Amino acid sequence: MIGAGIVGNCLVGHLAELGWDELVLIDKGPLPNPGGSTGHASNFIFPTDHNREIAMLTLESMRQYEQLGVRTTCGGAEVARTEERMEELRRRMTSARSWGIEAELLTPDEVVARIPFVDGAVIKGGFWMPEVSVVDSVQAGTVMRERALARGVLTVLDNTEVTALKVEHRPFGRPRIRAVVTDRGAIAADQVVIACGVWSPRIAAMAGASIPLTPAVHQMADMGPVDLLARTGSEIGYPIVRDMDVFMYERQSHQAMEVGSYAHRPILVRPDDIPSLAEAERSPTEMPFTGDDFVPQLGHAREIMGELLAGTEMGYATNGLLSLTPDTHQVLGETAEVADLWSAAAVWIKEGPGTARLIAEWMTYGYPRLCDPHESDITRFYAHERTEQHIRARADEHFNKTYGIVHPREQWASERGMNRAPFHDRTAALGAEYYDARGWERPQWYESNADLVQHYGVADRPHEWDRRWWSPVSTAEHLHLRDKSGIVDLSAFQIFDISGPSVVPYLERLTVNKCDRPVGSSIYTPLLTPDGGIRADLTIQRLAADRFRVVTGAFDGARDEVWFRRHLPPDGSVQFENRSAALCTIGVWGPAAAALLAGITDAGLSQAAFPYGTVREALIDGVPVTMLRISYVGESGWEITTAMQHGVRLWDALWEAGRPHGARPVGIGVYGTTGRMEKGYLLMGSDLTAEYSPVEAGLARPRVKRDDFIGKQAYLKARAADPVARMCALTMDRHTGAAGIDRFPTGGNEPVLTAAGARIVDAHGRESRVTSAGMGPSVGKYLLFAYLPPDHAAPGTRLQVLYMNEPFPVTVAPGLATFDPTDTRMKV
Repeated sequence: MIGAGIVGNCLVGHLAELGWDELVLIDKGPLPNPGGSTGHASNFIFPTDHNREIAMLTLESMRQYEQLGVRTTCGGAEVARTEERMEELRRRMTSARSWGIEAELLTPDEVVARIPFVDGAVIKGGFWMPEVSVVDSVQAGTVMRERALARGVLTVLDNTEVTALKVEHRPFGRPRIRAVVTDRGAIAADQVVIACGVWSPRIAAMAGASIPLTPAVHQMADMGPVDLLARTGSEIGYPIVRDMDVFMYERQSHQAMEVGSYAHRPILVRPDDIPSLAEAERSPTEMPFTGDDFVPQLGHAREIMGELLAGTEMGYATNGLLSLTPDTHQVLGETAEVADLWSAAAVWIKEGPGTARLIAEWMTYGYPRLCDPHESDITRFYAHERTEQHIRARADEHFNKTYGIVHPREQWASERGMNRAPFHDRTAALGAEYYDARGWERPQWYESNADLVQHYGVADRPHEWDRRWWSPVSTAEHLHLRDKSGIVDLSAFQIFDISGPSVVPYLERLTVNKCDRPVGSSIYTPLLTPDGGIRADLTIQRLAADRFRVVTGAFDGARDEVWFRRHLPPDGSVQFENRSAALCTIGVWGPAAAALLAGITDAGLSQAAFPYGTVREALIDGVPVTMLRISYVGESGWEITTAMQHGVRLWDALWEAGRPHGARPVGIGVYGTTGRMEKGYLLMGSDLTAEYSPVEAGLARPRVKRDDFIGKQAYLKARAADPVARMCALTMDRHTGAAGIDRFPTGGNEPVLTAAGARIVDAHGRESRVTSAGMGPSVGKYLLFAYLPPDHAAPGTRLQVLYMNEPFPVTVAPGLATFDPTDTRMKV
């Protein structure tokens, strides 16, 4: 274990509890405070977060801090200066309800009654959480470290610098970590965890691995002394204030008021530029304070706290370092490049002990049991996302959004255009609105289809928040595809060709469903964790006796690739090739899809000649293609794949052939939301996670294959038991809110409640929440997906969904597929 901050200390404690021995904890600084970010952190916890993973880790950390005796509850409020922020606080109330966190909205007078130094005239209201608390993270780490020492399984080496990491290179597969070299000698190691915070990238690079984060400055300053605070006689006697609209917080620190800011300019620091212990004025992560950056924040603090700060002076002040990642999430798990080398980085104090438990479970059981780390798994990053340029550009963009109002559909502005379809110029000319898919530019809708909005009478959404990052054009494109046909850019697909003499047993070991099927077959299958949760879902095509093609989505491609590579046999009998940059895919679907293709392909297109679920090599206008008859939108059609160099000609051929049939370009808004939801198809990372089994997701087949596969025993156990929850579709019965305008939930984890407004939690403690949301244009209903316990899952059951802290009635649909549940249209 490299790093003795809150994560490293807690991790050795959890590993010791799980039975690990011969643990070594190394830090270059002196204990108990070796000079990392833990030592200068503000140490407060606001439990509510819109992100489920972070919320679960925070709640678990609060439990551990309480158990360790280092948590002081003081309460806290996020206050709003604007009406827009008050709407965001209503959204915060909704998330708090999802996670079972006690909270309430306050008027300005109610805020002042609980926090008397706040000027009520400055604010519109507040979001109060009584469980806001302050912790002693250094003491928490000390207790966890001492517990491991007491078990006799830990050696602690402080004041010890890591100078190198040794790896073993193998003929097949990734290098494997073998030793940690320090200034006191080398230590052989089977597993190494890098928990070094801002130094993590530098340590990982010693082994040829990457941990994508950048150190960044977070300014904080103590203002005091303040008599009102001094009279409490404690470190924290008053609630903490988050002044959200000016991106600041104010918390008592004994007789001073600590003011912290995320409003200043982003100040990014390279790991190699962090001063050493000998060079640092205070500690390496407490850099010299740049006062000019703090002047506006100090003015805002004096404004909201009125006379409290009158006559005070600035005492301790620092440019404290913390870690930022390119997508705001933690970086956890075994690194992509080096086997048995783990990352536990970009973890804040409020998630520290919970994240340590998660990593310990991951290392022990093969996957965490606390919650699914899908969003924080370090292997999610593609190569371009691990570059310094990308990391710094994205961190620069999102730093000032730390307390910002971020829409669930909000798009990145920086580092765009990394990957484009070969026919990008064609889609751009059609007015494509591009969304970023981990570096791929994907058309979400096309402004050239704006005329369809009037044609189909599609209504706009009246509330600005619900309209944001959405267009009625998507709904119109959906209806047009159902009526005629649509052409969809699917070039962001991640495509892996897997071949070799052992390819069949290799794939059978990884997949739930049988892969040893005739050449020309396709297989939809989940991949499971050892505990039987869903780790991935994807489509596999059998192209030859010894060659298969795996197709997965852009948001999971990097993660899936690492999983496949990790399980390659060590004898080289299976070859893995990532073809994503060499191939592009176009989808053609709709009632006229076969007619569109008939005149330009040599393939027979009838169900008899080309059955649903089969794959064929063919020519389209002379272009060699692979055609897979499959549908994610509920209409007959094909995914057509060709080499990148043929992409423009393929697009042009399909476009010209489609003109007589009314073909239009159709965006991912249809493919990924409205079309798939009408058909009841589930999305990995949202509807499908490691916390649910294929049985609960409705993906279990009638029989289980004989081959052994990862997670099989847990899967068989789940099949033999009554499911604790079931994935259900819900339809909204009423959209009109209290303000008299229609509202449309975004699918941002909104809680599903009973008709009486009670929170729904299954027997495993999992809350019912919205996992996907979108319009079902062909069924005339707004659709929501959610896991429900069986006693709430019966068709026709009346429930509620809380959106922006307002309940809306919903009904459980007869099945997941609300459109063409018998699949008739896909198989004509």
